[in-house]
Amino acid sequence: MLALDDLMARLAKLPGLGPRSARRLALHLFKRKDQVLSPLIVSLQNAYKEIKLCQRCFNLDDQDPCRLCQDPKRQSPMLCVVADVGDVWALERTAMFKGHYHVLGGLLSAVDGMGPDKLTIYPLLERLKGGGYQEVLFAFNATVDAQTTLHYIMGQAKDLPLQFTSLAKGVPLGGELDYVDDATLAVAFQGRLGL
Repeated sequence: MLALDDLMARLAKLPGLGPRSARRLALHLFKRKDQVLSPLIVSLQNAYKEIKLCQRCFNLDDQDPCRLCQDPKRQSPMLCVVADVGDVWALERTAMFKGHYHVLGGLLSAVDGMGPDKLTIYPLLERLKGGGYQEVLFAFNATVDAQTTLHYIMGQAKDLPLQFTSLAKGVPLGGELDYVDDATLAVAFQGRLGL
């Protein structure tokens, strides 16, 4: 039973899973050992061996540089800066952005001990100094840590001839004003667009 207990404990540490969900998942895996567990083991081993960080943008891929950095169709003078790889995946699902990315690996946070040296801010600054970009788009969540990170990077790159932009924030599509919080409404007013 030790191996099963160990598996459930490790599964419970995954995001979105607690002890009960881990037990159900472990039971499902063992009920379908040949159809589910065995192929999953192979996939995990392959991912462990083959997936790496792109040393240019810090995205995950089995190539370095990654497929996005190598794509000749991505000739936009815009660099999109995101906190995590999941943000790249979300933006790519929209098929709207055709430029290059830079993944910071998190956001500045004094509480969590995340300083500039723990993120890929310095490689980002080197990329920006290398030229080729006219606009830096910050695609961050609307948090205090995100604003701190944005202002830090802008301060470090203030002498570079770049335009800094961020994703629009405010009332979500389909949102009802009566249910939107005051801070979101205030941001929506400040960032209003001409029609």
